[in-house]
Amino acid sequence: MAREFHRADRVADAMRRELSQLIQREVRDPRLGMVNINDVEVSRDLASAKVFVTLVGEDDPAKIKTSMDVLNKAAGFLRSQLARAIQIRTIPRLQFRYDETSVRGQELSALIDKAVQSDRSHHDDEAGDNDGDDKE
Repeated sequence: MAREFHRADRVADAMRRELSQLIQREVRDPRLGMVNINDVEVSRDLASAKVFVTLVGEDDPAKIKTSMDVLNKAAGFLRSQLARAIQIRTIPRLQFRYDETSVRGQELSALIDKAVQSDRSHHDDEAGDNDGDDKE
């Protein structure tokens, strides 16, 4: 059976595509760097939307907060621009949120790599000890 797409899902997808272009072209605040829109969650009643973003190359919490403030202050402007681009009766209220999943994923990947490297070096040490025992 095919997956059923709800209207909120279709609206979220259209908003994600349109917002990525609008932020790049229309938001001209120098405090805002490169923004990736990871996901948009629209409520079932289409009244509000949470826009999850990451900031490319930004690790400083103060700059992240500043960028999020810029996006949230531009939410009304972006909503009006969305109304022109997407043909629906009402455009959901936008709430921008910083998405830490990619940062957390990179941290976990680094921990896994470190554990694998440690395991390899531990295994190599044991193999080296066994070689010496066989010669005696």
